[in-house]
Amino acid sequence: MAIYIEYHFTVSPLQPGTEILIAQLGYAGFESFVEDQTGVLAYIQKEECGPAILEDIQVLGSPEFEITFQRKEIAQINWNAAWEQNFDPIVVDDTCAVRAPFHAPYNCAYEIIIEPKMSFGTGHHETTFMMMQHILENDFQGKTVLDMGCGTAVLAILAEKRGATKLDAIDIDPWCVENSQENISRNKCSFITVSLGDATKIPKDKYHTVIANINRNILLNDMVVYKESLLAGGTLFLSGFYTQDLPIIKQACSKLGFTFVGNKERNNWVGAKFTL
Repeated sequence: MAIYIEYHFTVSPLQPGTEILIAQLGYAGFESFVEDQTGVLAYIQKEECGPAILEDIQVLGSPEFEITFQRKEIAQINWNAAWEQNFDPIVVDDTCAVRAPFHAPYNCAYEIIIEPKMSFGTGHHETTFMMMQHILENDFQGKTVLDMGCGTAVLAILAEKRGATKLDAIDIDPWCVENSQENISRNKCSFITVSLGDATKIPKDKYHTVIANINRNILLNDMVVYKESLLAGGTLFLSGFYTQDLPIIKQACSKLGFTFVGNKERNNWVGAKFTL
């Protein structure tokens, strides 16, 4: 059984401090997060937790936030029980509800049932929420879709419910791949294929739409591959970065021939739309 290190971070002010902290911890290799009323519980496998694991977590040194933490070693826990205590349903623009299996059904156009385990993507995070808004606002009927960094596959699931007929979802985390497959089955989706890996695992197919909700550095590194994966006139949705990062994202896209259409902002996070 895997041994995990649990960090309990107390954050003040709670937002956007907790969101920034989670993003930076995820980039450093932390696998799972459970938010509570004081901050967040963050988990990483002991073998991945070196003595310098927190050195690059910039928000810990920010004068804008007061962050303290306690650290302890634990055996693998019941992740479902942990997040169930803090997971409430969400509704996006009165059109799409995301709930857990133990929540009562919602009467809306689209309902997605997610059991995230250790995966990222219940719709609560700003980036996922904004990407869901983009999917709800755009035409996916008969489209082919690539979902990079799929997490729970919530975005791919919504895209299929919106009419997409061929979808490839990719994530570098084996937990996410397993969880995505479970959620795809739970939502009775038929057209989504999930793969383990990074941008090198993208099929040679061309897509009408590429969705990438990862982080700034990976987006910039893989932008060329996203372009190569898109059909002429295709759409690129990007999120996982902050408002101050939008200019560099726009510049990188422009150099590759993308046209910036617009963006959404939510608590300093950005969800942007580009066309090729």
